[in-house]
Amino acid sequence: MIDIAETSSGKTHRDENFPVASVLIAPQYRAPIMAFYDFVRAADDISDHATLKAQEKLDLLERLDNALMARGLDEPVAARLREECKTRKLDPQHARDLITAFMRDVTYLRYRDWDDLIDYCRYSAMPVGRFVCDVHGEDPARVWEANDALCAALQVINHLQDCGKDYRDLDRVYVTAEALAAHGGAVEMLREPRAPAPLLAAIRDLNEKTAGLLDQSRGFADLIDDTRLAMEVGAIQALAEKLVGRLKTTDPLRDKVHAGKAGFALAGAQGAVGALLRRVIRPRRKIADAMQ
Repeated sequence: MIDIAETSSGKTHRDENFPVASVLIAPQYRAPIMAFYDFVRAADDISDHATLKAQEKLDLLERLDNALMARGLDEPVAARLREECKTRKLDPQHARDLITAFMRDVTYLRYRDWDDLIDYCRYSAMPVGRFVCDVHGEDPARVWEANDALCAALQVINHLQDCGKDYRDLDRVYVTAEALAAHGGAVEMLREPRAPAPLLAAIRDLNEKTAGLLDQSRGFADLIDDTRLAMEVGAIQALAEKLVGRLKTTDPLRDKVHAGKAGFALAGAQGAVGALLRRVIRPRRKIADAMQ
């Protein structure tokens, strides 16, 4: 039987494109967030594994899901998250939604249109932010809509900046068939060292839609009760906007989109401080009321 621990890529939360439980998150919330991350990281490593067969991946993902729900063989990463959810009365469905997304990564390799891609984000991205909000005791009715827009944007940004690698290494294409067809593009263009004009136009279209998601999420930080979480969200929003700006002018097949650590650190810091200053200058409830 395959040992799930042996499928690990060795990546940690420090290797992610966006902050995961950064120093802004209060210490009392870090344990459940890291337990969630470790569980999701294990599932992601399975779905991306270079040598496992498709059915082996699906079987391992199902084993993780069963372990989370205390069925069948237990797994350390599942046991830790299960205990955190039990202790803090958190819904494990968020993690189970991620399992659904990773199973889809194994079997569903092309996306028809924007709605199809956002449906994938419903399972692959939105539950991450929802879990973090739940850990902090935020009101789902107030924050989930903005959370979902931001998390979907982060997911699509990752898809666009990694589109060549995803195709070459995993035969996954998140650049939608509709966007490609609108400009006379083809999936095979993702193999090129630089994006041909039709592919680049398709990427630009999807990036413009992603900018629309960020417009929807711009008030997210101001809806959050916990100040430190609001600062974290402010930082992530700023980083996402910077990446969308870079994708307007760079070629992700040729250029590294997520470049310049100092610049991105500055953008994140500005976003965090901005979120803090807004609640000092203008109470959050007034901001929330203005957005209704």
